Amino acid sequence: MSQEQSPVSLPSYDQLIDELRILRRIGLAGLRGADFPALRAAALAGGFSAGPDSVPAGIEALLGEAVRRLGEKDLLGRAAAHAFGLLPDRRGDPAYERRKAAAGVYGVTPERFRKHQEPQVVQQLAEAVLAVLRNPVREPAPAFTGQNRGGGLRTAGLEPPLRVERVPVDASTSFTLHVSPIELLRDIDILVSSENVYLEMSKTFRPTVSGSLRLAAAVRDPAGEIVDDVLVRELGDWLRANGRPGLPVRSGTVVPTSPGALAARGVRRIYHAAVATPYEDTYRVGPESIARAVASCFALAREEEAREGRRLSSLCFPLLGAGRGGLTPVVSATWLRWAIRDELARDPDRQVHMVVRDREMARAVGAL
Repeated sequence: MSQEQSPVSLPSYDQLIDELRILRRIGLAGLRGADFPALRAAALAGGFSAGPDSVPAGIEALLGEAVRRLGEKDLLGRAAAHAFGLLPDRRGDPAYERRKAAAGVYGVTPERFRKHQEPQVVQQLAEAVLAVLRNPVREPAPAFTGQNRGGGLRTAGLEPPLRVERVPVDASTSFTLHVSPIELLRDIDILVSSENVYLEMSKTFRPTVSGSLRLAAAVRDPAGEIVDDVLVRELGDWLRANGRPGLPVRSGTVVPTSPGALAARGVRRIYHAAVATPYEDTYRVGPESIARAVASCFALAREEEAREGRRLSSLCFPLLGAGRGGLTPVVSATWLRWAIRDELARDPDRQVHMVVRDREMARAVGAL
């Protein structure tokens, strides 16, 4: 007696576990060149893929939805997103970098994560995939964005970067707004990074401007391993030369470094603005330190131009203090605009840019 066959057979839990272990090693970039029959069947069964050509994208979308089921605020969900590269600016990272980022979610070493937390992350992701198949998504799922603060994931929508020309500062001056990860910007002379008063840059896997610039500026070998952590090295040189290793600098201090690998994108300098003061397990940023940092950036640009005889005409500021510093985007943008207006009154030929990571933040500062 024949039974009616479903168009696509569902994978088993054990099959998903086996394939997810392999996928964690090779990464999403290897999906098209490898065979994952269980994940392919799951993507087809869940309606994430319409046919063979869309299978890799379908598997990626399915895993993104599974992470949402785990919870974007939950340790498991955050670790899974990092471990599998389910972030647009991290999907091509080598396996070790992804494991290190996932380990950072738990605050453990990569080796400890491999032995203890990673098996649980893989198992729970497989469970979440099956949960998605049992309870299909009725409407298109929102882009997997992660969190913006508190050690969460990088904000990452499906919309491409946006450039908004001539956002007014006042009646006579304006700046250019970029809705983009800062490390993707091109042909801006100076990118400003927000640092703490000890000039300790963020970890490369943290969802911060500092961590993003540190990673993007690092020099890598052909295998993708970091061989020169350029920005951290040069900040260390400055601290030693100025007698400040292990000691704080005045809030609002700005220290220059080279752009490292970002020189390939037309960046000429990174200015590190020390605005965040550590306090217990978070940071405090006084709005007045933003004004001091902006003034210091303009002054340093003029000083370097005079000393080196080359023009540094454009600067780009993130929303200083609006991450773990605790300031709202509106407060940070208000102080930035006030300080920029003050400096442009004296230095009108300087081109000013501002960068935010998503359109919601751009709306919060009144630019869209």
